[in-house]
Amino acid sequence: MARQMSRARLSIVVVADSHLGFDCSLRPRIDRRRRGEDFFWNFASVLSYAAANADLLVHGGDLMFRSKVDPRLVKRGYDLLLASARKGLPIVVVPGNHERSRLPSAHLLEHPNIHLLDRPRTVTLSLRSLSVAIAGFPCQRSNVRHLFQSLLEQTGWWSRPEEIKLLAMHQAVEGAKVGAHNYTFRGGPDVIPMASIPWDATAVLCGHIHRRQVLWRRDDGSGRSVPIIYPGSIERTSFAERLEAKGFFEIALGTDQTGEWRAIPHAVSLPSRPMVDVPIPASGPVDEILTSLAERIAALPADAIVRLSCVGEPSPDLRRSLTAVKIREILPSSMNFEFGSAFFRRRSDDAAG
Repeated sequence: MARQMSRARLSIVVVADSHLGFDCSLRPRIDRRRRGEDFFWNFASVLSYAAANADLLVHGGDLMFRSKVDPRLVKRGYDLLLASARKGLPIVVVPGNHERSRLPSAHLLEHPNIHLLDRPRTVTLSLRSLSVAIAGFPCQRSNVRHLFQSLLEQTGWWSRPEEIKLLAMHQAVEGAKVGAHNYTFRGGPDVIPMASIPWDATAVLCGHIHRRQVLWRRDDGSGRSVPIIYPGSIERTSFAERLEAKGFFEIALGTDQTGEWRAIPHAVSLPSRPMVDVPIPASGPVDEILTSLAERIAALPADAIVRLSCVGEPSPDLRRSLTAVKIREILPSSMNFEFGSAFFRRRSDDAAG
């Protein structure tokens, strides 16, 4: 356990995996609810909170949901960052793997309060008269296990004189858990060993893992500990995350009884729409199946995201009748849906709602 900390001196908001542009269409072919607005709304909420409460915001990567996003959506996301930066909030951003380690149109983010870790480097900021070093590098998409020490060296980490040293990155660290079955990252070329995390880090701020969690590198002999902090994604991006709370971390930085700096993370939740699996029989009278489906849908939260699953192979009659058009007739417009893998995948614009 971390030693008891004195009154906090600094507050840092850590957010990651905002995936802006997810399920956004500027020219939709189907009139239905899009999930993209949920991501933009939550991201704007994080920035508003940080501007009112924090001394620094660190974004741990995957700001956008992929490397090629409509420029209008990129600008919309960047405008939110710029508005906060103009209010005086320092912002550090790590490019993630969805952005292929490079933010699109990064020149649009040119502002003295916005700092991109677009190469291995260290940003030094003066916050409440304290010197804070934030080192990091863009997502290393292959062999980070063997390249990590070299990347850290390129940031100048070991020569930094600051007492508060933060490492920001978009990588998987040994021990991180994901998914409904608690898959745990252990070895492999794309996983950073826990033993490689530097002891002199005040905290490691990470994106890439969508589940909110805090790992610790501990030395039981000395009592030293370094938190590896994953804020998780700001919204559920897949059904593997259906049971996970979403949000970000606010980190209080202060000194303990020995005078060492400690980082204490506090989870802040954001609204996240419920994801519900709705099983249906693989065969039987289609009219009865559809009537039962409508009744179960009516009992769900109005903003649910529904996945229609089927045990076994759907009958030909069910395949023909259970179309995306038919489902949209049954579901209220406030819901989204998708077909489970057992159903025949139609055209991409007809396979999800």
